[in-house]
Amino acid sequence: MNRAAAPAPSITMARVRSLAFLGMETADVEVQVQIAAGLPAFTIVGLPDKAVGESRERVRAALSALGLALPPRRVTVNLAPADLAKEGSHFDLPIALGLLIVMGILPADAVDGQIVLGELALDGSIQPVAGVLAAAIAAAAKSRGLVCPAACAGEAAWLAGEIPILAPPTLLSLINHARGLQVLAPPEPRPIEDPPLSVDFNEVKGQETAKRALEIAAAGGHNLLMIGPPGAGKSMLAARLPGILPPLDAAEVLEVGMIHSLGGRLVEGRLSRRRPFRAPHHTASVAAMVGGGPQARPGEVSLAHKGVLFLDELPEFQRPVLEALRQPLETGQVQVARANAHVTWPARFQLVAAMNPCRCGHLDDPALACPRAPRCAAEYQARLSGPLVDRIDLVIEVPAVRPSDLELPPPAEGSAEMAGRVAAAREMQVARFQALGRPRLKLNAEAEGKVLEAIAPLDAACRALLARASEAFRLSARSWHRLVRVARTIADLDGSDTIRKAHLAEAIAYRRRPWRTN
Repeated sequence: MNRAAAPAPSITMARVRSLAFLGMETADVEVQVQIAAGLPAFTIVGLPDKAVGESRERVRAALSALGLALPPRRVTVNLAPADLAKEGSHFDLPIALGLLIVMGILPADAVDGQIVLGELALDGSIQPVAGVLAAAIAAAAKSRGLVCPAACAGEAAWLAGEIPILAPPTLLSLINHARGLQVLAPPEPRPIEDPPLSVDFNEVKGQETAKRALEIAAAGGHNLLMIGPPGAGKSMLAARLPGILPPLDAAEVLEVGMIHSLGGRLVEGRLSRRRPFRAPHHTASVAAMVGGGPQARPGEVSLAHKGVLFLDELPEFQRPVLEALRQPLETGQVQVARANAHVTWPARFQLVAAMNPCRCGHLDDPALACPRAPRCAAEYQARLSGPLVDRIDLVIEVPAVRPSDLELPPPAEGSAEMAGRVAAAREMQVARFQALGRPRLKLNAEAEGKVLEAIAPLDAACRALLARASEAFRLSARSWHRLVRVARTIADLDGSDTIRKAHLAEAIAYRRRPWRTN
């Protein structure tokens, strides 16, 4: 297309609707575009961040690629409300459409009743942006349509039956559609992916106690800490945990997908029923772990929502990072407070951690232990605070694997058999919570107060055993309740409606503090 001057504008201001993202919430933003007399200028106001401020260059270049030039007048873009901080590159497309309306290239009602978001490339193509799934849900709640990049059409298409959706690949195709010269086909949802796992528990030889603890943790959503020397298989065991977790249901798929969409982590808009498994490196910062940064993006605890957060080499994480986990472990959400943002992200994750007993890792082997043992073990394990350990339900030792164990044939049971028992136990929990009128609860780990008392009544023998254990281990009130929850899960795996003494005794066996110096 040859570059040409724009037609004389017939209106002085255009309004295009878009959104600002505030955690999981959205806020309406009206993009107001005005061309007025004055020296040539292009100004964006309304608390834009740097990405929004740079929109003027991307918009100018995209229009130039179509052969259009901005009129030699003063262009002002206001992002209302003006006191709400605007972040992200998704304001490019609504700004460009507002300009095209004011310049008379598009009709005034071209995008009426629609929410618009998209980033423009210099050649006029529309690039993917974060948060399209959240925008589609917000548009459906407001009975509006949605205009989004074609690369994000898979996200928005899950609501295609409820709202009209346009997913143009380029600015030119959107202009032609609005002018009746081209028809954009409605997007179709991408199939929900359920990628097969390449690892299985039948590959793990030995470590029967650890496999039992992982099955209990998976069945009830309990937090787990594995302690053992290097090479014992702690990371190997944790990597196989997703294979025994049940898939996400439809509501959870959308909830988890929206978090990953807002974090810009949905590839081609594909959702998955596989529960998240996040394993950040121990050099992760507080903002990377719990969320934040300039745009208050979700952190690892939120990206692991409804799934597993695996922290290998737990004491090697920075102390502030570990302490920041205490609130989300207790409440299932994280509140990120910044000078320009105060947002709340869901963070109902299952913590699975691994650590060595000491820095050298060979505390139990005098031939390999360092000369500072056992003092080095006390110093190393003291990196974990008592309040953090108090929030871990199961603590187990993972001993070193003997060479003779590696010569054994594969175990008879694998992930499929363990997953079947976990699914049956979770079905019992869901039915129990529904009978109590608490359908939003799904796991024993989520039960508190009167709900816990209702689902886990203890007979006299169990109460006596629990009282002795509380005295011997100096259990806090939190530890007491977590121990009862684990016992309830063990009973569910056993198919028992009541908690028996054996169930409680097994739960007590997993309730120990990590520090041990001899």
